[in-house]
Amino acid sequence: MALAFDSFVLAASTADLADGDDPTVREHADAVEFRMDLAADPLDALADYDGTVPILATNRAEWEGGEASDERRLETLAEAARFDAVGAIDVELEAILDGDADDLLETARARDVAVVASAHDFDGTPPRPQLVRTLTEAGKYADVAKLAVTAQSRADTLALLSATEQLTAHGDAVATMAMGEIGRHTRAVAPVYGSRIGYAPVDPADATAPGQYDLETLSKLVSRLRD
Repeated sequence: MALAFDSFVLAASTADLADGDDPTVREHADAVEFRMDLAADPLDALADYDGTVPILATNRAEWEGGEASDERRLETLAEAARFDAVGAIDVELEAILDGDADDLLETARARDVAVVASAHDFDGTPPRPQLVRTLTEAGKYADVAKLAVTAQSRADTLALLSATEQLTAHGDAVATMAMGEIGRHTRAVAPVYGSRIGYAPVDPADATAPGQYDLETLSKLVSRLRD
């Protein structure tokens, strides 16, 4: 189930792959972001998955807001990439730059699995030139460069949207969002400026990042804004 990011992809974020059969997911989501780091037996869950919605596998490191320890974290993600249902993987830009993800990237390419290179800033929003540099660097290694920041002001959200538009106009595939209440609207607005991936839980109580809309709400907002 290869994932292409030539247009916007809405991913239902979950630690339970049974959500892949949820009617709301089938109706509104283009992919299931499987948070392996939040699941008890992620490889077993992948082996049992028989849903029709392709999977974006994420095994988020503790040092980037997840719960996966460094021990075999990337190896486990590489094993996930071998499942036919996995159409894309998410790997931290820092792990790529450190050289730790070389084998993972090789496996993904061999399997024709798309790569999302991600970076997160949980403290704030860097200046616009730095946003552009981070996304440009991530794009050198991945099919989609993802950047999530934390907005402290409306000016932060404008900087993020401007960087998104600039890179999209340049032909780069990026996914951007501002976490937190101030930046919440960017999750619906960023796709208008070219952001290729949106993330939303099926149930708001299961949000995997601050400021997420629920899946049905985000799907409707994006559709209305892009019409």
